[in-house]
Amino acid sequence: GHIVRNWKVRWFVLLQDKLLYYKIEGGKKEPSPKGRILLDGCTITCPCLEYENRPLLIKLKTKTNTDYFLECCSREERDSWALDITGAIHAGHPVQVQELHRMKNSFKLLENISLHHIVERMCDSSTGIKLTRNSGQGNRYKETFTGSALVDWLISNSFAVSRFEAITLASMLMEENFIKPVGARSTEATRYSDPSEQFLDDSTALYMFAESSKKSISPKEELHFNISELSGMIVKQGFLVKQGHKRKNWKVRRFVLRADPAFLHYYDPTKEENRPVGGFSLRGCLVSALEDNGVPAGVKGNVQGNLFKIITKNDIHYYIQASSKAERAQWIEAIKPLT
Repeated sequence: GHIVRNWKVRWFVLLQDKLLYYKIEGGKKEPSPKGRILLDGCTITCPCLEYENRPLLIKLKTKTNTDYFLECCSREERDSWALDITGAIHAGHPVQVQELHRMKNSFKLLENISLHHIVERMCDSSTGIKLTRNSGQGNRYKETFTGSALVDWLISNSFAVSRFEAITLASMLMEENFIKPVGARSTEATRYSDPSEQFLDDSTALYMFAESSKKSISPKEELHFNISELSGMIVKQGFLVKQGHKRKNWKVRRFVLRADPAFLHYYDPTKEENRPVGGFSLRGCLVSALEDNGVPAGVKGNVQGNLFKIITKNDIHYYIQASSKAERAQWIEAIKPLT
């Protein structure tokens, strides 16, 4: 409410240029609206974390600087309303609407992302993630946060634009031992072979900062590369997901394709230094797309298609996942002439 700051149930109707809300009497909405929110010039914030005990909020600010806080019944309902309201706000710009729908399930992490920076922001006493006491499996845990709270925080702080991206980032934080699961719900999920299913966007799954995130991690033995192989002209670069050789887990890597000499290097986006963590010559390599029906031989986990394979002349197999069939085709077309 605007006068008395209480919360009331209202029936909302979204039109092309306005959001109407009705009073409910006897289980039915009144014939005329109680009020309206004009969407022209509106800005939307979702998730809105201004109320600590209300994680399912959408905030609308009109062009006259009036704030409306709308609480939904579930995260799915909140995100669905937010997407449709955003579409209505940009109704006069169909290209923007198409881009919003594309972004909803896109796979595009921020360039030069640093997990260390994200953890520092998470630990900030004023703007960081809110830590609470929780109990699970007979134990009481101090300073925990839920999986869905972390996803909301990552989106609201512009580290991700969709829940899919935020889950990918949270999975990377867990994989690199910045956060750890506590309690039965989140711990049970880590038994899945597919890393994308190990972090839960769930209000009952508990996580906390790992001890290692508060200490300086000793650097791994650095890989040394001949400077000549890093001197080639960059033909293509971007984020892909690669299966590891030892643990067979999947990690996001930034791939850089160079020509003359022809090399494919991959970088860890969680590290601030611009140094490859792996790479190989493309001379004599074979590259091919893998079928999307079922899990191909040599691939571990429940992988959602768009895979391709590179076999080096030393018979080392690299399994890589793109975000779409089109992106997979673009990478294969760029690599083939260099083999």
